[in-house]
Parts: sequence; structure tokens; C-alpha cells
Amino acid sequence: MKSKTPALRLLAALGCVALSLPAAAQLNTLVGWAKMPANTFADGPTSGQFASGAGGNPLPLLNKQPVQGFSAVLNGPTAGSYLFMPDNGFGTQGNSGDTLLRMYAVTPDFKTALGGSGTVSAANYQTGASLTAFNADSRITLADPDRKLGFKIQADYTNYYNNATNPLVDASIRSGRLLTGADFDIESVRKDKNGNLWFGEEFGPFLLKADATGKVLRAEVGMGGVMSPQNPYLNGGVATLGASRGFEGMAINPAGDTLYTLLEGTVSGDAPNSLRINAFSVDQEAYTGQRWLYKLDAAGTNIGDMTALNDHEFIIIERNNATATGGGTPFKKVFRIDLNRVDAQGYVSKTELVDLMNIADPNDLNGDGSNTFTFPFVTIESVLVLDANTLLIANDNNYPGTGGRDLGSDNTEFLKIQLANPVPEPSSYAMLLGGLGLMGAWLRRRKSA
Repeated sequence: MKSKTPALRLLAALGCVALSLPAAAQLNTLVGWAKMPANTFADGPTSGQFASGAGGNPLPLLNKQPVQGFSAVLNGPTAGSYLFMPDNGFGTQGNSGDTLLRMYAVTPDFKTALGGSGTVSAANYQTGASLTAFNADSRITLADPDRKLGFKIQADYTNYYNNATNPLVDASIRSGRLLTGADFDIESVRKDKNGNLWFGEEFGPFLLKADATGKVLRAEVGMGGVMSPQNPYLNGGVATLGASRGFEGMAINPAGDTLYTLLEGTVSGDAPNSLRINAFSVDQEAYTGQRWLYKLDAAGTNIGDMTALNDHEFIIIERNNATATGGGTPFKKVFRIDLNRVDAQGYVSKTELVDLMNIADPNDLNGDGSNTFTFPFVTIESVLVLDANTLLIANDNNYPGTGGRDLGSDNTEFLKIQLANPVPEPSSYAMLLGGLGLMGAWLRRRKSA
């Protein structure tokens, strides 16, 4: 047999690279770690009046709001700063009416092999400059001053939950028509090509559109009749989605004009453990009709976040409810999916990228005495692609919840994970496909010569 020409050998090598891109996860490495203590607070109206304390941390928090429950992350205004979004507050619609919906800017000083303190500080939301405390400069607060929502919110009532036996709704909430955890349970956020923010939430489930300051512009509901029990438009109808099973994950394509919403629960009538992914046009402000199905792992019970790699590939966090202290085997993994690859049952392809319970930690960055790092928290809901080789991941600590690592209130931990199998950035795919195309053209020209 004749040996391959150099051109054919190069083409074969490029093909091997292409085939190896979605290879199974190998040993991933912790290269950065930071911790924000559970008791981290910002100024604001008293919160936690309807919730229970835990881990030695009593409630309510007088004139304070918890800077916790991080459920989504965006890049911040400067390198090394990030915008984190807490969820509805203390976990339910009935205990979070005094908790404001906000986004905070933070700057982790990651502990690495070369140093770093492992601490996290507040940052200016607009500039990324370091701040000494979480104050008005470190955040935006969601509000509906123009009454774009078609139903009553906490700010419309004199007493919390419209119950005369409850305390008066804080004056700042009423005057600013600020949104609270009784109004929405926001779980995901993306910035579109126009600079507007889109929040995926669970009580509708709704897509909330807001400007860069957090002012509501519209609330989109009506994804094919999918409605949660808390949906204010249900009007005695039958819910088709379980409570707190709405838009836990949401991604946006690189062009910033298409959102991909991922439900946390199975819609009535769908196959068990199948979760819908729907495309939503930013320009049309409507669902496109495109839909895919994501299949939970046999050990998985919930998803935590979803972010885009390119127009058709995404990263998804999947988990179960087990922790280091609560019994059971914690299942916390990151998967890579491809909407262009669907099996006979209609499920998108799915490849393990990171096992968050088995990460190499050769420098023992978190100081637990082990060279294997585990992330056994109940909810892990923030992932950001820093580059082709590195992910940023953080947990939702469910303040003042306990049991992730010990019986105290869980801290918020921030991880930088170096991937054993990098995720090619869109430019990498373009270069690869362009290279294959050019090589094919060169071979065709040579054959015809």
C-alpha cells in the first residue's frame, strides 16, 4: 500500500482533532479557589422576617440583605470582576417577600499555586473598582416603576403578602416598586446584543426583560401553555409544571439574539426526566417554535445552569440533592450538549465534561488536606467559560442553609477549573472547519491539474 501524501496525513490529523473534541472527561484540575463567608450582607430593608434561621445564624436580618444564593453569573465590567445574581431569597415564595431581587459585582482574589488570598470582595457594578462593602454602588435592583407587569406585586400591598397581621411593606419597596422574592424566583440571566438583561424565573415561568439598570421592560409568559402552580395567570387552571421547576438554566448565542431556555422540571405529558429547551428570539420577543429535549442522568434530579459555547453547543450543570453530610452519594457534574446531534428518542447528545466530586487539587487550594477536591453542595448554579481551558463555577449556598460541607451555614465558593478536554471557542471551530475546507479545495485542484 502506498504511503499517504503529506496533505492526506494533515487532513487525517485534522479529522482526528475534530473527532476528539467531545471526548469524555478526564482529570480536571482546580487552579483557583476563593470563599465568601455565609454571613456576607448588604444594606437594605430588613429581610428574613418569614424564614427560619439555621447554622447558628438567626433571622431576621435587621436592615440587611444577604449577598447569597448565587444562581447565575456574567462577566463584570473589568477583567477579574463578575456579576452574580442571587435567586428569590430564602427559598420559597412564602418566605421571601422582604428579600430584594438584585445583581452584585464581586472580585474574587483566587488562591492559586502562585499565591492569592482566597477571599472575595465587593466591586463597583459599573466600573469593577474595588469596594470595601456591598453597598448601592455594588449592585442593581430589579424594579417595575413603569408598571409593565400585569399583576400585583409585593410593592402594591400595605402589608407583606397582603396580610394585615404581617409587618408593613418597607417604604423603599413601595416607593420604588422594587421586586422581591415573593414576586419572582429568578434563576438565570443573560445580556442581549442591545445591552438589555433577560431573567429566567420559576414562578411563571416568566422571561423578564429589563434594561441595564434592572428596570422591567416586559414579562414574557406563554411558552406553549407551560405554567407553574404559582403562575398569577393560572386562574384555577391546571399547572403543567411542578413548583420551582421553571427556567433554572438559560443561555444566549454569541450573536446575542437568541435565548435558549431550559426548564428544571418535566412538563406534563413529556417523557419522565426529560427537560425542554426552547429557543426565544430577542428581536421578535417571541418563542421561535424550536424545541429540544435534555435527558437527565440516571443519578441526576435537577439542572443548575446552562451557558453557550457557540450557536449549537452548550454547557449544563446537573446534580442531585445529596451533600457531604446528608447521606446519599452526591452527583454534581458538568455536561456538554450539542443541539445539532439528536438521538432517535429526540434527546440532544450529552458528554461529561467535569465531575465536580472528583477534581485534582495538587496544591490543596481549599486547605482541606486532600489533593482531590469535591464540591458537595446541594445547588451549584453558576458556570462561566473564562477561556477554552477554564471554567468558573460557584454554588448557591441557600442562605442560611447548612449541610454542604458541614452543619454550619454554607459558604459561597468560587472555583477556577482547568479542563482536561478544552471546549473550543467559536473561533476554534471556524479555524478547524476553514482548515478542512481549504485542504479539500487544495486536493481537488491538485487532482484536476
